[in-house]
Amino acid sequence: MDLDELKAKALKAIKDAKDELELTNVRNLFLSKKSEINQKMGTLKDLKEDERKSLGQKINETRSAITDAFTQKFNDIKAYNLNLKLKRETIDISLPGAGIKNIGINPLYLVEDEIINIFLGMGYSVYEGSDVETDHFNFELMNIPKDHPAREMQDTFYIDKSLLMRTHTSPAQAHAMEEAKGGPVRIICPGKCFRRDDDDLIHSHQFKQIEGLLIDKNINIGHLEKTLETFVKKLFGEKREIRMRSSYFPFTEPSVEVDVSCDKCGGKGCPVCKGTGYLEILGAGIVNPRVLKLNGYDPKEYSGFAFGIGIERVAILKYGIDDIRRFYTNDIRFLDEFKRR
Repeated sequence: MDLDELKAKALKAIKDAKDELELTNVRNLFLSKKSEINQKMGTLKDLKEDERKSLGQKINETRSAITDAFTQKFNDIKAYNLNLKLKRETIDISLPGAGIKNIGINPLYLVEDEIINIFLGMGYSVYEGSDVETDHFNFELMNIPKDHPAREMQDTFYIDKSLLMRTHTSPAQAHAMEEAKGGPVRIICPGKCFRRDDDDLIHSHQFKQIEGLLIDKNINIGHLEKTLETFVKKLFGEKREIRMRSSYFPFTEPSVEVDVSCDKCGGKGCPVCKGTGYLEILGAGIVNPRVLKLNGYDPKEYSGFAFGIGIERVAILKYGIDDIRRFYTNDIRFLDEFKRR
């Protein structure tokens, strides 16, 4: 087939192509390495100079004509497809919008924000740590060495021998003390914690916590009691009272469990508080001198207190929620009960 016939055949095939696939097949037939045009190029070396020049020019003109026709057709098909898509996807702006439903905010975040704002008002700053921590920061700097029985109380998700999902937000306190380099600290540490546990009405393998830490000179348990009393009254109301009971935590000494008076009976005793008049709300204590020393402080010069608040526990007490799992199911009917007014 001579070049004029080849050109005419190629241009007709390009013109007749209905879509990009057919057009690509035409291009492969007439412009690929094994096409007839390239085969003719291979014959140039056997021709005389003037014949080679004439045929080479003719081949280039033919290839250019086919290439230009292909490019034009490709752009035409692309523009046609785009216009067709735009026509099919046209939005009727006269239709009413779908609207956005204003649903409630999860009470966990309502309570967390409220607690944070209370402590910000008392001069604390927020220090957030990482969900993944090292054994060193999560346990050892909190006076929980590898053979300590307290580790059995915190069934831990380990990633490897040294990395784990933090079991409390105390590692953030350790990082803050490291950054303070032996100076005063006044922080709260909100975040998620993870421990292997049964999922039931009051337990979950993950939960939210806010821990607080204050380190300075001449800090005593009276400062802790007044701080927590102020916090409880601001969160639950001026009529609520706190009660501190002796307890044990490896990172505080002395340690206390803190209860809040029952709002159902006013501290007189009822089924909700099991007749005690109080409901447990958090753990706290004076920072163990060994913890101070492990984190770069001189226990003879500095002292402090720490506390840990379970946000789910506070939300359950504050709003009378019957099942901890309601916080995590994203049930709009449940969230609608907590719309901000």
